[in-house]
Amino acid sequence: MLTHKQFRRSSLQALLGENGQKRHSPRKHGPARRDRKARETALVASAAKLFASRGYDLTTTREIAARAGCSEGLIHRYFHGKAGLLFALIQSRVSKEVEDLSGGLQRATTLEKEFLQLVDWEVDRMWQDRDFLRVIVPRALLDPTQGKLLSRVGASRHEPAIAERLAHFPQCQHLSKEELADLAEFIKALGMVYGFMQPMVLRHDRGRAKRAAANIAKLLACRL
Repeated sequence: MLTHKQFRRSSLQALLGENGQKRHSPRKHGPARRDRKARETALVASAAKLFASRGYDLTTTREIAARAGCSEGLIHRYFHGKAGLLFALIQSRVSKEVEDLSGGLQRATTLEKEFLQLVDWEVDRMWQDRDFLRVIVPRALLDPTQGKLLSRVGASRHEPAIAERLAHFPQCQHLSKEELADLAEFIKALGMVYGFMQPMVLRHDRGRAKRAAANIAKLLACRL
């Protein structure tokens, strides 16, 4: 049995190298951080597919991890469970939308053209995100906290990006911040109704739904 002095000596030797210098634990470098980011992205993408095909409640973290080629424990480590993974999915979608809006959509030369292209962009975006919306809309209806979360995360970045674009035009410069925010919210609402609700839920013709959204946008833009 080691004495207290012997125990301290052996512990010190374990801490020091053969040359008597202190050993340093390896630090995480770029590749390790990139690997984590890649795994997080894979898990979010896997969750998006499975939530859309099986529903949020029926999908298990084991299935998500298996599809992503990752350990199930990483979901709890990175996202603290399935609810956190859904939150990460919402965040990633909103970030992509703002990025696409800011960098991929050139500002039009007139307010009417800008209003029309923003509405058209929102309608197309909602259609492209239909699988994601099939997951989050029922969750928001069943769980009010999810609805508030979606509204808070989306509105905090999406609406200001639209309002900023509209504020560039002279016809909108007399509007208050609240009025610009309401106008941005209306554009989003048109996208939801005519890009998702009508073609996906009500099974209306998608082309007709897009034309209806464009007609409403024209009528409103002429009155600004």
